Amino acid sequence: MNFQTIKKYLLIIILLGVVACEDSNNQSGVLSSEQKPTESVQLEVYKSPTCDCCRKWVNYVNANGFSSTVHHPKNLQHLKLDRGIAPKYQSCHTGISKDGYVFEGHVPVDAMKRFLKEKPADAIGLSVPGMPAGSPGMEMGNRRDDYDVLLLMKDGTAKVYQEIRQAL
Repeated sequence: MNFQTIKKYLLIIILLGVVACEDSNNQSGVLSSEQKPTESVQLEVYKSPTCDCCRKWVNYVNANGFSSTVHHPKNLQHLKLDRGIAPKYQSCHTGISKDGYVFEGHVPVDAMKRFLKEKPADAIGLSVPGMPAGSPGMEMGNRRDDYDVLLLMKDGTAKVYQEIRQAL
């Protein structure tokens, strides 16, 4: 490959990175005052110090009734496995409630609140595996992928808890 081709590919990679980290001004993800609870839910969030989409997700949950304390562990993978989150259900950050429930990845606040109210039997928490475009913290302009919020069970299995269908 010549220098111009390499330069072209580098520019494409940089532009994709900028788009992935873009803040969407037309979708705040903030609930109205009528939907906000009167007291916040405490959440310990474990993430990489360099992950911007994780920072955006923390801001989103904090604006919607949660109060997060952020930690940057040296071995995030180990923490996830210790909490019972199998690799196929993992994402870039892990939130843990004061009751020990896990919220893995870009889980929407409405699903988290419903889960904490229902407390499904034999469940350890919720997961949005990967990093779907349009999920909280992963806003990418008008791009919105469909995805599932999974209910993680103590036995290591998962089932669909909520379907998010938002693709244009």
